[in-house]
Amino acid sequence: MYKMIDVDFGSSRYDALVNLRYKVLLEPLGLKFLEHYRPNEASYLHIGCIDQLDDKLVGGLILAPVDNEEIRMMQVAVDDEYQHKGIGHEMVAYAEKRAKEAGYHKLVMHAMLSVVGFYESLGFKQEGEIFDEGGITFARMVKEL
Repeated sequence: MYKMIDVDFGSSRYDALVNLRYKVLLEPLGLKFLEHYRPNEASYLHIGCIDQLDDKLVGGLILAPVDNEEIRMMQVAVDDEYQHKGIGHEMVAYAEKRAKEAGYHKLVMHAMLSVVGFYESLGFKQEGEIFDEGGITFARMVKEL
């Protein structure tokens, strides 16, 4: 059984979330987590997914305000060992709920091309042209809340 939680910036859970994001998203691409970005994350909402059996963090994401209407979902990561168990779906649903509660009307993200289909299955629509950022190809995805 899994439980979605809000993760406090600077907590030990936050550190675990940073490590998970690095392991799942950056390390496979040969990228490093740049510490100078960490202070920017203080104002973001951090969401984690906990395996209730052992209290282990198995997934997480960030919600970063863009403006009063729009919030950006970033760094969606599920531990390799826990993928294909519906955790990604649950995390995105929880993120949508938290974004609505905070008064946002649109959830946006930059999705790597390999996961565009996943987000389309959750009601996101591709908007604009495919683009490159740091050598990685992305599509902007949008969902009205």
